[in-house]
Amino acid sequence: MDINWYPGHMAKAKRLLADQLGRVDVVLELCDARLPHASRNPDLDKLIGGKKRVLLLNKADLADPQATSMWLNEFRKQGLDVVSYNANAGKAKDALAVIERAARETVERAAQRGIKKTVRAMVVGVPNVGKSTFTNKLHGGSIAKTGDRPGVTRSNQWVRINPYLELMDSPGLLWPRLDDQVAARRLCYIGTVKDDVVDLAMLTIHLLQDMLQVKPEAVLERFRFTDASLRGEALLEAVCKGRGFLMKGGVCDYDRCCSVVLDEFRAGKLGRITLELPRRNEKPRLTIPGAGGTEENHGED
Repeated sequence: MDINWYPGHMAKAKRLLADQLGRVDVVLELCDARLPHASRNPDLDKLIGGKKRVLLLNKADLADPQATSMWLNEFRKQGLDVVSYNANAGKAKDALAVIERAARETVERAAQRGIKKTVRAMVVGVPNVGKSTFTNKLHGGSIAKTGDRPGVTRSNQWVRINPYLELMDSPGLLWPRLDDQVAARRLCYIGTVKDDVVDLAMLTIHLLQDMLQVKPEAVLERFRFTDASLRGEALLEAVCKGRGFLMKGGVCDYDRCCSVVLDEFRAGKLGRITLELPRRNEKPRLTIPGAGGTEENHGED
Protein backbone atom coordinates (compact mmCIF):
# COMPACT_ATOMS: atom_id res chain seq x y z
CA MET A 1 0.00 0.00 0.00
CA ASP A 2 1.99 2.99 -1.28
CA ILE A 3 1.00 6.44 0.02
CA ASN A 4 1.91 9.62 -1.82
CA TRP A 5 -0.38 12.51 -0.95
CA TYR A 6 0.74 16.13 -1.26
CA PRO A 7 -2.19 18.43 -2.12
CA GLY A 8 -1.51 21.68 -3.93
CA HIS A 9 -2.14 23.91 -0.93
CA MET A 10 0.84 22.30 0.87
CA ALA A 11 3.31 24.02 -1.47
CA LYS A 12 1.58 27.34 -0.79
CA ALA A 13 1.68 26.65 2.95
CA LYS A 14 5.41 26.02 2.77
CA ARG A 15 5.98 29.35 1.01
CA LEU A 16 3.79 31.21 3.51
CA LEU A 17 5.61 29.62 6.43
CA ALA A 18 9.03 30.53 5.01
CA ASP A 19 7.90 34.12 4.40
CA GLN A 20 6.71 34.55 8.00
CA LEU A 21 9.67 32.95 9.77
CA GLY A 22 11.61 36.19 9.73
CA ARG A 23 8.92 37.81 11.87
CA VAL A 24 8.80 35.21 14.66
CA ASP A 25 10.85 34.77 17.81
CA VAL A 26 9.84 31.20 18.73
CA VAL A 27 8.69 28.20 16.71
CA LEU A 28 6.34 25.76 18.46
CA GLU A 29 6.45 22.42 16.67
CA LEU A 30 3.63 20.03 17.52
CA CYS A 31 3.70 16.29 16.88
CA ASP A 32 1.42 13.44 17.96
CA ALA A 33 2.74 11.78 21.13
CA ARG A 34 1.55 8.40 19.85
CA LEU A 35 3.83 8.74 16.80
CA PRO A 36 6.69 11.06 17.76
CA HIS A 37 8.82 9.99 14.78
CA ALA A 38 6.24 9.66 12.01
CA SER A 39 4.36 12.85 12.87
CA ARG A 40 7.38 15.15 12.53
CA ASN A 41 8.15 16.76 9.16
CA PRO A 42 11.90 16.47 8.43
CA ASP A 43 11.68 19.53 6.14
CA LEU A 44 11.01 21.75 9.15
CA ASP A 45 14.64 21.50 10.27
CA LYS A 46 15.76 23.24 7.09
CA LEU A 47 12.96 25.80 7.14
CA ILE A 48 13.33 26.75 10.80
CA GLY A 49 17.11 26.91 10.78
CA GLY A 50 18.51 28.57 13.89
CA LYS A 51 15.21 29.87 15.24
CA LYS A 52 14.43 29.08 18.86
CA ARG A 53 12.19 26.02 18.78
CA VAL A 54 10.14 24.03 21.29
CA LEU A 55 8.80 20.58 20.43
CA LEU A 56 5.45 19.67 22.02
CA LEU A 57 4.40 16.03 22.15
CA ASN A 58 0.71 16.83 21.87
CA LYS A 59 -2.18 14.47 22.64
CA ALA A 60 -0.07 13.01 25.43
CA ASP A 61 -3.29 11.91 27.13
CA LEU A 62 -3.72 9.34 24.33
CA ALA A 63 -0.13 8.06 24.49
CA ASP A 64 1.50 5.56 26.83
CA PRO A 65 3.10 7.60 29.67
CA GLN A 66 6.21 5.42 29.87
CA ALA A 67 6.78 5.69 26.13
CA THR A 68 6.30 9.46 26.27
CA SER A 69 8.93 9.67 29.00
CA MET A 70 11.35 7.70 26.79
CA TRP A 71 10.73 10.06 23.87
CA LEU A 72 11.23 13.14 26.04
CA ASN A 73 14.59 11.78 27.15
CA GLU A 74 15.55 10.89 23.58
CA PHE A 75 14.72 14.32 22.17
CA ARG A 76 16.54 16.04 25.02
CA LYS A 77 19.62 13.97 24.22
CA GLN A 78 19.36 15.42 20.72
CA GLY A 79 19.47 18.92 22.21
CA LEU A 80 15.78 19.74 21.67
CA ASP A 81 13.66 21.72 24.08
CA VAL A 82 10.70 19.35 24.42
CA VAL A 83 7.60 18.95 26.61
CA SER A 84 4.48 16.79 26.57
CA TYR A 85 1.08 18.44 26.36
CA ASN A 86 -2.64 17.86 25.88
CA ALA A 87 -4.16 20.74 23.94
CA ASN A 88 -7.71 19.57 24.67
CA ALA A 89 -7.51 19.42 28.45
CA GLY A 90 -4.15 20.94 29.35
CA LYS A 91 -3.79 24.28 31.14
CA ALA A 92 -3.13 27.36 29.04
CA LYS A 93 -0.76 28.70 31.70
CA ASP A 94 1.49 25.66 31.25
CA ALA A 95 1.77 26.28 27.51
CA LEU A 96 2.37 30.00 28.09
CA ALA A 97 5.17 29.15 30.52
CA VAL A 98 6.85 27.07 27.79
CA ILE A 99 6.71 29.99 25.35
CA GLU A 100 7.92 32.48 27.94
CA ARG A 101 10.89 30.27 28.77
CA ALA A 102 11.80 29.87 25.10
CA ALA A 103 11.57 33.61 24.45
CA ARG A 104 13.30 34.72 27.66
CA GLU A 105 16.62 35.69 26.06
CA THR A 106 14.91 37.68 23.32
CA VAL A 107 12.71 39.50 25.84
CA GLU A 108 15.65 40.27 28.12
CA ARG A 109 17.74 41.69 25.26
CA ALA A 110 14.86 43.95 24.31
CA ALA A 111 14.41 45.03 27.94
CA GLN A 112 18.05 46.07 28.09
CA ARG A 113 17.26 48.52 25.29
CA GLY A 114 14.20 49.77 27.14
CA ILE A 115 11.75 47.88 24.91
CA LYS A 116 8.79 45.88 26.18
CA LYS A 117 8.97 43.04 23.69
CA THR A 118 5.89 41.52 22.05
CA VAL A 119 6.80 37.89 21.44
CA ARG A 120 5.68 36.35 18.17
CA ALA A 121 5.42 32.56 18.13
CA MET A 122 4.59 30.30 15.19
CA VAL A 123 2.75 26.97 15.59
CA VAL A 124 3.86 24.39 13.02
CA GLY A 125 3.49 20.65 12.36
CA VAL A 126 1.93 18.11 10.04
CA PRO A 127 -1.86 18.16 9.58
CA ASN A 128 -4.12 16.94 12.38
CA VAL A 129 -1.72 17.10 15.32
CA GLY A 130 -3.78 19.73 17.15
CA LYS A 131 -2.23 23.06 16.13
CA SER A 132 -5.49 25.01 15.96
CA THR A 133 -6.77 23.40 19.16
CA PHE A 134 -3.52 24.52 20.83
CA THR A 135 -4.00 28.06 19.53
CA ASN A 136 -7.59 28.14 20.79
CA LYS A 137 -6.45 26.86 24.19
CA LEU A 138 -4.06 29.77 24.62
CA HIS A 139 -6.56 32.27 23.25
CA GLY A 140 -9.34 31.03 25.51
CA GLY A 141 -11.88 30.75 22.71
CA SER A 142 -12.53 29.26 19.28
CA ILE A 143 -10.65 31.71 17.09
CA ALA A 144 -8.82 29.14 14.91
CA LYS A 145 -10.72 26.59 12.84
CA THR A 146 -10.41 23.02 14.09
CA GLY A 147 -11.49 19.65 12.73
CA ASP A 148 -10.80 15.93 12.84
CA ARG A 149 -9.62 15.90 9.24
CA PRO A 150 -6.50 17.30 7.57
CA GLY A 151 -6.48 20.59 5.71
CA VAL A 152 -8.88 22.58 7.90
CA THR A 153 -6.40 25.44 8.31
CA ARG A 154 -5.48 26.73 4.84
CA SER A 155 -3.65 29.99 5.59
CA ASN A 156 -1.53 31.64 8.26
CA GLN A 157 -3.60 33.25 11.01
CA TRP A 158 -2.16 35.62 13.60
CA VAL A 159 -3.88 35.52 16.98
CA ARG A 160 -3.23 37.96 19.83
CA ILE A 161 -3.03 35.94 23.05
CA ASN A 162 -2.25 38.87 25.36
CA PRO A 163 -0.69 42.33 24.97
CA TYR A 164 2.80 40.84 24.70
CA LEU A 165 2.22 37.56 22.86
CA GLU A 166 1.03 36.89 19.32
CA LEU A 167 0.62 33.36 17.97
CA MET A 168 0.50 32.32 14.34
CA ASP A 169 -1.50 29.19 13.51
CA SER A 170 -0.09 27.76 10.25
CA PRO A 171 -1.51 25.13 7.88
CA GLY A 172 -0.32 21.58 8.40
CA LEU A 173 2.77 20.88 6.32
CA LEU A 174 3.65 17.48 4.87
CA TRP A 175 6.81 16.71 2.99
CA PRO A 176 6.41 16.31 -0.81
CA ARG A 177 7.87 12.79 -1.05
CA LEU A 178 6.70 10.35 1.57
CA ASP A 179 9.71 8.06 1.10
CA ASP A 180 9.26 6.40 4.49
CA GLN A 181 6.14 4.38 3.77
CA VAL A 182 5.91 3.07 7.34
CA ALA A 183 5.78 6.67 8.61
CA ALA A 184 3.35 7.59 5.81
CA ARG A 185 1.03 4.76 6.77
CA ARG A 186 1.12 5.79 10.41
CA LEU A 187 0.23 9.35 9.45
CA CYS A 188 -2.90 7.83 7.93
CA TYR A 189 -3.71 6.24 11.29
CA ILE A 190 -4.06 9.67 12.95
CA GLY A 191 -5.86 11.28 10.01
CA THR A 192 -2.97 13.38 8.70
CA VAL A 193 -3.61 11.95 5.23
CA LYS A 194 -7.20 11.88 4.03
CA ASP A 195 -8.93 8.52 4.36
CA ASP A 196 -10.32 8.69 0.83
CA VAL A 197 -6.88 8.53 -0.82
CA VAL A 198 -5.75 5.24 0.80
CA ASP A 199 -6.87 1.61 0.85
CA LEU A 200 -8.78 1.64 4.14
CA ALA A 201 -8.93 -2.14 4.45
CA MET A 202 -5.14 -2.50 4.22
CA LEU A 203 -4.66 0.54 6.44
CA THR A 204 -6.94 -0.95 9.11
CA ILE A 205 -5.15 -4.29 8.94
CA HIS A 206 -1.80 -2.56 9.48
CA LEU A 207 -3.20 -0.52 12.37
CA LEU A 208 -4.64 -3.56 14.09
CA GLN A 209 -1.36 -5.43 13.65
CA ASP A 210 0.64 -2.49 14.99
CA MET A 211 -1.63 -2.21 18.02
CA LEU A 212 -1.41 -5.96 18.64
CA GLN A 213 2.36 -5.56 18.85
CA VAL A 214 2.14 -3.09 21.73
CA LYS A 215 -1.27 -3.56 23.43
CA PRO A 216 -2.66 -6.99 22.47
CA GLU A 217 -4.95 -7.23 25.49
CA ALA A 218 -6.61 -3.90 24.69
CA VAL A 219 -7.21 -4.91 21.06
CA LEU A 220 -8.63 -8.32 21.95
CA GLU A 221 -10.94 -6.86 24.59
CA ARG A 222 -12.14 -3.92 22.51
CA PHE A 223 -12.87 -5.90 19.36
CA ARG A 224 -13.97 -9.10 21.08
CA PHE A 225 -11.85 -11.82 19.56
CA THR A 226 -9.30 -14.14 21.15
CA ASP A 227 -6.54 -14.97 18.68
CA ALA A 228 -3.77 -12.33 18.76
CA SER A 229 -1.83 -14.16 16.04
CA LEU A 230 -4.39 -13.37 13.32
CA ARG A 231 -3.15 -11.30 10.39
CA GLY A 232 -4.47 -9.92 7.11
CA GLU A 233 -8.11 -10.36 6.10
CA ALA A 234 -8.63 -12.95 8.84
CA LEU A 235 -7.98 -10.20 11.37
CA LEU A 236 -10.64 -7.94 9.85
CA GLU A 237 -13.06 -10.85 9.75
CA ALA A 238 -12.49 -11.55 13.44
CA VAL A 239 -13.20 -7.91 14.32
CA CYS A 240 -16.38 -7.92 12.21
CA LYS A 241 -17.66 -11.04 13.94
CA GLY A 242 -16.57 -9.91 17.38
CA ARG A 243 -18.27 -6.53 17.17
CA GLY A 244 -21.21 -7.66 15.05
CA PHE A 245 -20.30 -5.75 11.90
CA LEU A 246 -22.28 -8.15 9.75
CA MET A 247 -24.66 -7.68 6.84
CA LYS A 248 -27.45 -9.94 5.58
CA GLY A 249 -26.39 -13.56 5.42
CA GLY A 250 -23.56 -13.02 7.91
CA VAL A 251 -21.36 -11.22 5.36
CA CYS A 252 -18.68 -9.05 6.98
CA ASP A 253 -19.26 -5.31 6.72
CA TYR A 254 -15.64 -4.36 6.13
CA ASP A 255 -16.41 -0.69 5.43
CA ARG A 256 -18.02 -0.25 8.82
CA CYS A 257 -15.26 -2.26 10.48
CA CYS A 258 -12.53 -0.03 9.03
CA SER A 259 -14.37 3.15 9.96
CA VAL A 260 -14.92 2.05 13.56
CA VAL A 261 -11.36 0.76 14.13
CA LEU A 262 -9.81 3.99 12.82
CA ASP A 263 -12.24 6.22 14.70
CA GLU A 264 -11.77 4.37 17.98
CA PHE A 265 -7.99 4.47 17.76
CA ARG A 266 -8.02 8.18 16.96
CA ALA A 267 -10.36 8.86 19.88
CA GLY A 268 -8.23 6.85 22.32
CA LYS A 269 -10.93 4.29 23.06
CA LEU A 270 -8.40 1.45 23.26
CA GLY A 271 -6.54 3.20 26.03
CA ARG A 272 -3.20 4.98 25.95
CA ILE A 273 -1.16 3.57 23.07
CA THR A 274 2.17 4.65 21.58
CA LEU A 275 3.11 2.88 18.34
CA GLU A 276 6.74 4.03 18.20
CA LEU A 277 9.65 3.97 20.61
CA PRO A 278 13.04 5.66 20.13
CA ARG A 279 15.33 3.81 17.76
CA ARG A 280 17.99 1.63 19.30
CA ASN A 281 21.63 1.81 18.28
CA GLU A 282 21.02 -1.11 16.01
CA LYS A 283 18.25 -0.75 13.46
CA PRO A 284 15.31 -2.83 14.65
CA ARG A 285 13.19 -4.67 12.14
CA LEU A 286 9.67 -5.93 12.36
CA THR A 287 8.14 -8.82 10.47
CA ILE A 288 4.41 -8.53 9.93
CA PRO A 289 3.00 -11.79 8.54
CA GLY A 290 0.57 -11.23 5.73
CA ALA A 291 1.28 -7.52 5.43
CA GLY A 292 4.33 -7.15 3.26
CA GLY A 293 7.11 -8.95 5.10
CA THR A 294 9.92 -7.23 6.98
CA GLU A 295 10.00 -3.51 7.65
CA GLU A 296 12.55 -1.25 9.25
CA ASN A 297 10.77 0.73 11.86
CA HIS A 298 10.98 3.05 14.83
CA GLY A 299 9.89 1.61 18.11
CA GLU A 300 9.35 -2.06 17.50
CA ASP A 301 10.79 -4.62 19.90
